Amino acid sequence: MPRKAEAKGGAAAARPGRKCPICGKPTVAGFRPFCSKRCADIDLHRWLSGAYAIPAAEEEPPGEPANDNES
Repeated sequence: MPRKAEAKGGAAAARPGRKCPICGKPTVAGFRPFCSKRCADIDLHRWLSGAYAIPAAEEEPPGEPANDNES
């Protein structure tokens, strides 16, 4: 039977079945959703360097009609 601290989500408890998105190890409550400060820092670096950027399609400038038939 789990201890009371673990049953209530104490500091030692990790969510069962959750894995660190960086390395795949079980998560640790203090660094959730990661397993360690190292993996949290790796993720932060990826965000700051633009590795997680969402690609966007270029739009036509306003005021210029779209020309689908360029002959």
